[in-house]
Amino acid sequence: MQEDLLQAIANAASKYTHDLPDIELSFVDELKGDYSTNIALKLAAKTKKNPRELAQIIAGDIKVELGTRLESVTVAGPGFINIILSDEELMGLINSKPKLPLAGQVIVVEYSDPNPFKLLHAGHLYTSIVGDAIANLLSASGALVYRVNYGGDVGLHVGKTIWAMIQELDGEFPEKLTSIKKNERSAWMSHAYVLGTDAYEKDEQAKTEIIEYNKKVYAIHQNKDYNSPLAQIYWTTREWSYEALDDFYQKLNIKFDKYYPESEAMPIGMDIVSKQLDAGVFTKSEGAIVFKGEDFGLHTRVFINSHGLPTYEAKELGLFQLKLRDYKYDRSIVITGNEQEQYMKVVLKALEQFMPELADKNEYLGHGMVRLSGGKKMSSRLGNILTAEDVIVSAEKATKEVSGKYDERVVLAAIKYSMLKQRMGGDIIYDPEESVSVLGNSGPYLQYSYARAKSIMAKIDKISKIDENISFEAGERTLVNKLARYNRVVEQTAAELSPNILCTYLYELAQEFSRFYEKNRVIGDKRENIRLMLISIYADRLKGGLELLGIASPERL
Repeated sequence: MQEDLLQAIANAASKYTHDLPDIELSFVDELKGDYSTNIALKLAAKTKKNPRELAQIIAGDIKVELGTRLESVTVAGPGFINIILSDEELMGLINSKPKLPLAGQVIVVEYSDPNPFKLLHAGHLYTSIVGDAIANLLSASGALVYRVNYGGDVGLHVGKTIWAMIQELDGEFPEKLTSIKKNERSAWMSHAYVLGTDAYEKDEQAKTEIIEYNKKVYAIHQNKDYNSPLAQIYWTTREWSYEALDDFYQKLNIKFDKYYPESEAMPIGMDIVSKQLDAGVFTKSEGAIVFKGEDFGLHTRVFINSHGLPTYEAKELGLFQLKLRDYKYDRSIVITGNEQEQYMKVVLKALEQFMPELADKNEYLGHGMVRLSGGKKMSSRLGNILTAEDVIVSAEKATKEVSGKYDERVVLAAIKYSMLKQRMGGDIIYDPEESVSVLGNSGPYLQYSYARAKSIMAKIDKISKIDENISFEAGERTLVNKLARYNRVVEQTAAELSPNILCTYLYELAQEFSRFYEKNRVIGDKRENIRLMLISIYADRLKGGLELLGIASPERL
């Protein structure tokens, strides 16, 4: 219907100009119409005609072309055209299958990207949640989506952690690792990273030693060393990190198709930089190999440092190749923090110099930091860092305070929805108490709304078939109007990669359902069958929307 409306508007407007302005069709208050367009106002500016008179003529043409599919086409204000669909047309929209605009496309979505040997911070929690939702939405739009993860199992942060672990073990004694209990491993490694980072910044001797350990870790990979004491410590604790990550993702109900360690991308990236150095893309500078971004309005970044080791930038080039090799993608989306924006621009610009077609397939989505509302402080094991575990624990505590019990489904709904409802790009403000409330714009509120709908439906065995020539009463039509927008909202959310759009819609839909149920008797009413049908459709749409956001829809809470 939306395409037909756009075509009818274009047909009517083309009588006045061959240079048609963009035709906008927006949702409006259902009391005014199902759709509205300002085409007459735009045409008036181009043709110098009276906008309201133009609107009256265009409205008449639209009504003639689409006939009984429309209830009415009216003009409001200075020249807005409001369109109300027939009840049959609205019902057709509700029952229509979603479009698949991305059918045939292969899309790789890279998100989460935690580094082994380090504690997960709240930003990793956010990008894991938003990345999963975006992947779901792209898949719902017909794309073949691959979810990948990438993390630094080599690099200076590993050198810092390994150095500190050696201090804690009083030397390279891998056998002492057996004394560390499984539930203490993550905390022990995180503590080591903090010690190593502090020593690197304050102790020159320690800094020198850490740099050497960093080189030794690279050598472990290059030499395929699994037997030396240091290698045994490295491989064992690396596996500990992966086990902790698996537990984290399992808790969030998030799965990946592939995890790429930096050590796998490293040799490919170094080879690329070496070859493109000879081709003139990179240059040598003070013993390092760099890309001069200033030539492109950016800044210079090091790809191979003066110790002959690859930086994040070189490894990123290797990762591009790995993802292309494995998935032959049409589009690759990387979701990470805003602080990586300039870094990613330089890497993509470097890639553009020798593989422009691959650079064009890659895009970056940035997000801000996760902060607590009102500048609240939260106790953290690292003191000044908001960790993923801090956020989860705070939601668990708030849930128990509100409901008196712990329900993992509610906790996850609270965290995920609280983060997804905020527009991506800026900082994410997290309020534990608000996130678990069932009285406001929250995940648990939507879950309870779904459970409420299912409890109503449970009171009757089945819903009889509805006559195709259906007509709705005013109180019903308001809910119908909102339900009819579901597919379009999902399509828009996926196109804009903005889960907050779907969140807003689902909250408004749940509010509309609440008003509908309060004002309209269902069980025992003469229109019981129609109203139960609407509640059934509502429950299906709400559940479908929550699933796209990665949120469970329990029938009882």
